[in-house]
Amino acid sequence: MPKRRTVRIGNASGYWGDDLDALHQQLSGPLDYVTLDFLAEITMSILRKQRSRRAELGYATDFLDQMRTCLPLVNQTGTRIITNAGGINPRGCAQELAKIAHGLGIQVRIAVVEGDDLTDRLDALLQKGIPLKNMETGQEFKTIRKQVQGANAYLGAAPVIKALEKEAQIIITGRVSDAGITVAPLAFEFDWSLQDWDRLAAAAAAGHILECGAQASGGNITDWQDVPSFLNMGYPIAEVLSDGSFLVTKHEKSGGVVNRQSVTSQLVYEIGDPTSYITPDVIVDFSTIVLEDQGKDRVKISGVRGKPRTDQLKVSLSYRAGYKAHGTLIVSGPKAVEKCRLVADLLWKRLGLEFEETSTELVGYSACLPHLPPPEDPPEILLRLGVRDSQREKVEAFTKKSTSLVLNSVPGVSTGTRPRVQEVMAYWPCLIPASEITASVTLLESRQTFQIPWEPVHRKASSSPSRPPEPQKEAPSPATGRSARVPLMQLCYARSGDKGDTCNIGVVARSQEIYPWMCQQLTARRVKDYFAEICQGEVERFEMPNLLALNFLLHESLGGGGTVSLRIDPQGKTLAEALLRMEVEVPDHLTPDQGQGSGGNSKFKIQNKFQIQNRT
Repeated sequence: MPKRRTVRIGNASGYWGDDLDALHQQLSGPLDYVTLDFLAEITMSILRKQRSRRAELGYATDFLDQMRTCLPLVNQTGTRIITNAGGINPRGCAQELAKIAHGLGIQVRIAVVEGDDLTDRLDALLQKGIPLKNMETGQEFKTIRKQVQGANAYLGAAPVIKALEKEAQIIITGRVSDAGITVAPLAFEFDWSLQDWDRLAAAAAAGHILECGAQASGGNITDWQDVPSFLNMGYPIAEVLSDGSFLVTKHEKSGGVVNRQSVTSQLVYEIGDPTSYITPDVIVDFSTIVLEDQGKDRVKISGVRGKPRTDQLKVSLSYRAGYKAHGTLIVSGPKAVEKCRLVADLLWKRLGLEFEETSTELVGYSACLPHLPPPEDPPEILLRLGVRDSQREKVEAFTKKSTSLVLNSVPGVSTGTRPRVQEVMAYWPCLIPASEITASVTLLESRQTFQIPWEPVHRKASSSPSRPPEPQKEAPSPATGRSARVPLMQLCYARSGDKGDTCNIGVVARSQEIYPWMCQQLTARRVKDYFAEICQGEVERFEMPNLLALNFLLHESLGGGGTVSLRIDPQGKTLAEALLRMEVEVPDHLTPDQGQGSGGNSKFKIQNKFQIQNRT
């Protein structure tokens, strides 16, 4: 029988570096659970470098900073905390937390989830015939084997559920999936089978909405001007029922906003094929999701369908990939652009070296997407120069030369900080059979350990409600004969993010009437042409009529992505805004002056002062 009728789960961290006050704010209201997500591919690489210098580290230290102030409140409220802050050293993180609790005179049951670290098993896996090829490029593992520093599989909810069954109040995991730390408490509280695919899919959808913190409650949304306040930013909460339906909300009187745009923007963030969003627990079909506005700061999600999980798990490997460095100079006008180009050219010629990769970016002059029209004569520019190479001495030569142009080139150049050499820890995704993984749960106080082997999938019908009908795309309304040229932002909102070297851009129509036009006009080829300067691979497009959305995957668009890239935006965070600046020809009856229906904010209108040429 379910342990509760409704489970309230809040999130208090979307990444390592998020607001340290968020946990305290979430604990100020009634919640059963708080999840904190700290990990990303880049974070795992950073943690590897961190632990190579100090063996006792390798976890998100911000979590301990939060718990120093929040542990008394956690103890008082009885709210249970689940976090992947343990990174590559969850036991070390848990032991430090135990010391903090002891110093505060608080007794708390801490559990550690391990079993994801495969670093010492790679050769054995190869001997078993598991190739560990790069799942994105097909590159053979042997080409980087000697440079590998670590490997972690993405675990699912099962070991976290075991920790909850053993009455742990704080659960610290390694690489459990972002959604898994939300799936676990829901499956535990409602006694769901771990093969009840539809309910697990609903839980994973809730986890996907929560996992990036305030992005679901007003952060980073297109219509940012309409957010009442970013002060005291509210973080998202899911109020979940036993059938898997849930409401997304936030604490009253907190900043931000929860509405259709904030929730939909997060749903389309960093996904691939929306009908097959793969997690270790279930494959979620986002095309079945139904959203309903339920009043101020309340959006209902229902109808989520799922498919059986795969028999493989994703593995994130980190490997040494040479060195890089960045240097910056402030170059003032007049003619700042000409000065920057001359200074950059001088540096490369004076160095006289060939690097594996170099970058010259004029920040303040459309550095994120060079073809967008910049200001004619900006008063100053941040000249950002970067190099990457396998030979450290070449990168060191760049660091010594990059600040040498202040007194012997053009006027108005301000001294920058001498760059430092950084070792590049690159990301390598691959797959292994899930049967190779046995997770473990250790109760820190009693030192009891429980093994959690992978559970094989048994095909059986789901007990969840039947699939709701999908909204049908309407045919475009008859043209009036008149049209307008407007920025795409007037018709759509969007959000972008990264998966390795691929950028995802989710674009959502502001009304049902706009969606058919958007499907017709915003093709994969048009997006590819628009981003031709940076997109070296193909562009894929997926339709989500239930969300009035399109999802684009721009392959090979982030300069290698993550820690490898020399770009100022290696994670594609700015590309949605760039796409929304595209000027489009639209029938007069679809322009914002004619109303925007149910898909967006009818008050929103932007005045675009730039003439953007569309290369289609």
